[in-house]
Amino acid sequence: MRELKNSVRQILRQRKDAMIPEDRLEKSRRICRHLMKIIRNGETVMVFTSKEKEVNTQPLILALFAHGNPVVVPIIVQEDVSLRLSYLRDFSALVPSTFGVPEPIGSEIPAAADDVGTIILPMLGFDRKGGRIGYGAGYYDRFLSKHPTLRKIGVAFACQEFDGLPVDENDIRMDSIITEDGIVYPHGGLRDGDQRHAGT
Repeated sequence: MRELKNSVRQILRQRKDAMIPEDRLEKSRRICRHLMKIIRNGETVMVFTSKEKEVNTQPLILALFAHGNPVVVPIIVQEDVSLRLSYLRDFSALVPSTFGVPEPIGSEIPAAADDVGTIILPMLGFDRKGGRIGYGAGYYDRFLSKHPTLRKIGVAFACQEFDGLPVDENDIRMDSIITEDGIVYPHGGLRDGDQRHAGT
């Protein structure tokens, strides 16, 4: 299984890396617009801070700020392969940190996972059954196994879809998956009481 996953990761990295920066940013903005339709008013949202070739989450974080949604970001803790949480109130707090991920090191505002309603996750690849494959370190799978009630939304570019991902019992499925084409999982876009903004 590990060898199969690594070969799939290599294919997916090549697809993602082949995108040109302008397309990546425009598609990220479209993903943000789709996402904001299913974010609940006032809920606290945990969002990954993107690296260069990932879905750019800056438009999403700015939209959450504008709508008054508290934003929480993860901080990678390598010692025990865990995530520490901090509120984010300004992009100036972010500095390149572990694996080059922007994190609010030195400007942390501690947050608790119990305060989070929805988590937005990065994905190297996905399938139409809610399957997600990450970069292999397992930080998010460990975090989600400890906090199973969080609504899990994976974001990726459409080119990162892979039919029938190799997943095992440790891989946690998403509640929703969003690409620039819209909500591609689950069918119809609504699950477990998701609420679209009433009156908008």
